[in-house]
Amino acid sequence: ASGAGALGSDRYCMELLRKRDYEGYLCSLLLPAESRSSAFALRAFNVELAQVKDSVSEKTIGLMRMEFWKKTVDDIYRDNPPQQPVALELWNELWKAVKRHNLTKRWLMKIIDEREKNLDDKAYRNIQELENYAENTQSALLYLTLEILGVKDIHADHAASHIGKAQGIVTCLRATPYHGSRRRVFLPMDICMLHGVSQEDFLRKNQDKNVRDVIYDIASQAHLHLKHARSFHKSVPVKAFPAFLQTVALEDYLKKIQRVDFDIFHPSLQQKNTLLPLSLYIQSWRNR
Repeated sequence: ASGAGALGSDRYCMELLRKRDYEGYLCSLLLPAESRSSAFALRAFNVELAQVKDSVSEKTIGLMRMEFWKKTVDDIYRDNPPQQPVALELWNELWKAVKRHNLTKRWLMKIIDEREKNLDDKAYRNIQELENYAENTQSALLYLTLEILGVKDIHADHAASHIGKAQGIVTCLRATPYHGSRRRVFLPMDICMLHGVSQEDFLRKNQDKNVRDVIYDIASQAHLHLKHARSFHKSVPVKAFPAFLQTVALEDYLKKIQRVDFDIFHPSLQQKNTLLPLSLYIQSWRNR
């Protein structure tokens, strides 16, 4: 957060998102004006936590940072600002979001706890383990976004659960080439074993059919979660729809990976979709 004071706390959150979570930045821009700054704060908080794993050389340091964020959240609910300047900007914006919308502390803590568990450099044992991680991070973020929008609805919560899981799975897929460049593979081991694929196959960028079958199975699970989420569309209040704009980006990626026959290393998958802002705007305007 060094130098962030010059930007202002709200501007700091926006800039962090624009650089580190561009799709989340675009989705937050399309929320109602009275909800926007709170959504930026929540997503910036999530990005700060996500960055810990890649920014520390030792797990112990990562655990210390997670403890710092737990204390920070505790301080927010006690109206007790941090004494040191680090994280003050984010504390400010989160505090305002919590007060303005009476946000549930449990969801914020779940995100920290799950990110803390994920500091271990281990592949997910099975797809359910990946889904649990996604539920406690991405879905929790969506539950908080629904609170920001003033939505309390069980159908919206069910949709948020499935969309969050789809988001977590897609994020895992998208990050595979990056992780592979650092000699790490986090894809679910049960699906890899089912197709006789080893971690070394991904490190070598193997494009055999059995490797693509692993990606197909994982991507299909994300698609299934989106399908389940959309099955609630007649029951979910229209007021909740802006919280779910991320599905536009998720579907875009799943269509792209299908077009390249589930070659996770295809260069087109690393290219930014320049039409995404327009697609998001159109879906927002149509309340889709």
